[in-house]
Amino acid sequence: MSTLSFEDLSLKDEGCLSPTMSQATDTDSEQDLESHEKKTISKELSVVEVYAEACKLVGVVPVSYFIRNLGATTMTLTHHGLGPLGCKALAIALVSDEHIRTLELAYNHIEAEGVKCLVELLRANFTIQHLDLSNNHIKSEGAEHVAKMLLDSISLKSLKLSGNKFTDDDARHFTEALSTNSRIKDLDLSHNEFCGRGGEYLGQLLANNEGLEVLDLSWNRLRMKGAVAFSAGLKVNSMLKHLDLSWNGFGNEGALAMGEALKFNNTLLHLNLSHNCLTNEGVSMLCRGLEYNETLRVLLLAYNSVTVEGALALVNVVKNTPKTALEQINICNVLVNESFVNLLELTCQEHPGLEVQYGGVGGFIAHKPPKRVDPMKVIQDYLDKRKLRLWDFFRNIDKDGTMRVSVTDFRKAVQQSSIPLNRYQIEELIHRLDRDRTGIVDYRGLADTRKQMMRDHRRQLKKVESRQKKEKQKSDRILKTFQTAVEAVTPRSSMIISPGGAKEESGGPQPFSATPLSSWHHIVMSNSSRYSVTNLSGDHVHLPMLGGTSPYRPTSSPAMRSYSQPNLLAESSRSPTSKSISAQGIRSDLEMEPSKLSPTANSLTRSRPALNEEQPESKAKTKKLKKRKLKKHNNKDSKDPIKSIN
Repeated sequence: MSTLSFEDLSLKDEGCLSPTMSQATDTDSEQDLESHEKKTISKELSVVEVYAEACKLVGVVPVSYFIRNLGATTMTLTHHGLGPLGCKALAIALVSDEHIRTLELAYNHIEAEGVKCLVELLRANFTIQHLDLSNNHIKSEGAEHVAKMLLDSISLKSLKLSGNKFTDDDARHFTEALSTNSRIKDLDLSHNEFCGRGGEYLGQLLANNEGLEVLDLSWNRLRMKGAVAFSAGLKVNSMLKHLDLSWNGFGNEGALAMGEALKFNNTLLHLNLSHNCLTNEGVSMLCRGLEYNETLRVLLLAYNSVTVEGALALVNVVKNTPKTALEQINICNVLVNESFVNLLELTCQEHPGLEVQYGGVGGFIAHKPPKRVDPMKVIQDYLDKRKLRLWDFFRNIDKDGTMRVSVTDFRKAVQQSSIPLNRYQIEELIHRLDRDRTGIVDYRGLADTRKQMMRDHRRQLKKVESRQKKEKQKSDRILKTFQTAVEAVTPRSSMIISPGGAKEESGGPQPFSATPLSSWHHIVMSNSSRYSVTNLSGDHVHLPMLGGTSPYRPTSSPAMRSYSQPNLLAESSRSPTSKSISAQGIRSDLEMEPSKLSPTANSLTRSRPALNEEQPESKAKTKKLKKRKLKKHNNKDSKDPIKSIN
């Protein structure tokens, strides 16, 4: 039981005297001992009285469970029907409670008003570390109050907000609050209504937060662009260890983005992608990231549309990746075959800690039925291989030269030749050549059949190419969206996009790389007291010493090139009150005077003194003279062509 006095509580009755005041007037030693015991009892009852008085003021019935367990470190009030007013009375009583660590208020319908009272409670109570507000109908009206709670509380480490019907716009409030709050370690946002834009906000949350270790986003609607944007945030995250994304419908698009994120993430230990509509193709995309990941230990892929092929791909990744940390793979709904079992035994010899949960033995790899080969295509390939014409083939059968042969002679000639056709294919070809059942095969019909075969073959090739092109475009579009999302969530204060990272080679899109600002213009102080500006091209520009006595003498060496910072110059030209900046990035007062005298001087001429103002004019004169000489020489050649030839 709590030992708090009325003076320490937020709610007190000044007109009611405490029973301890009458006990304090006694002076006998025996009476002092009794008064001390009675004083303790009165203090213990004071918290109960405060709670009872608060319930009376707000008009609710006190919760007997709370009164019985007052002073415990964990207060479980799930399914107690508190409502907003009951939550207010509870918050008043817990303002000065120094024992409580965990407060569970799930399924109490406290709504936004109740959350507002809890915000005030957490501003005064610094002992509550774990708070459960699941299924309380907080909705969008209470999302801002939850964000205030995250901003104001200095003791809260775990927060459960499951089943409160939060939407995409509400995710923005959580992102803004958790971008500055690194004390929250465990966050549960499952069973809400986050979709596309919600995935973008949550991706920004992962990119900016530096304390969150456990995140539960199961039973949401993160799919397509939302899944890709969220994966982009996971790529740059450096703290998250446990991530639950089950029941989200990630699909193969999300699996592709997740695979790209796992290539760079080096902190995630547990990933749950169960019930996410993944196929064997999605698993293979995920495996591309697992080949580079060295930290993930648990991967849950249960109840996806995965067959033996996907299971084999997962085990092959573990077998072929020596540095993998995978210890548990859950594909409990997949029926495997003997090949999988044998491969798993070999893999477990190299990785003894690996545990794979599968549905049992009895699965099979579904092979596509062999594609029907056009018999006319077989004949054409046979002729092309031997460099023969169709007319040569038919003339060998047509002994009379009438361009017509009987079906019997045609069948016999094809069977006796070395053309790889079986009996059924020969009958199919004869049926196409003799549709009217006349018993005659003519050369024109054979040639027309070949033309139709070639048209069908080209049409089929176009379909295959079109399908492959669409798949590649879809993959490139997803990767481009992923790169754009990574750029959006990457903090601009410390990183920028590398110029080479946005280019794509013929082999495929390059992985995104965030490089520091020093890769653009890195200023290094050398031992000779000069500044050396290192540019991406590798050229170095040595600039004059500040305050040195030696004058600046430019040379015409091609290695001496000047580089400017376009962003800084653009800003300086726009702002009328901007100060001149030298090429070293430091303001030079000596260079300010010429700029004041010349009204036409721009930001480029202020950065350093001109090399030689007369030099451009002399160059222009020499060019004009050369042009005149060339014209005179051409005129002489045109007048006397014989001399020019000699």
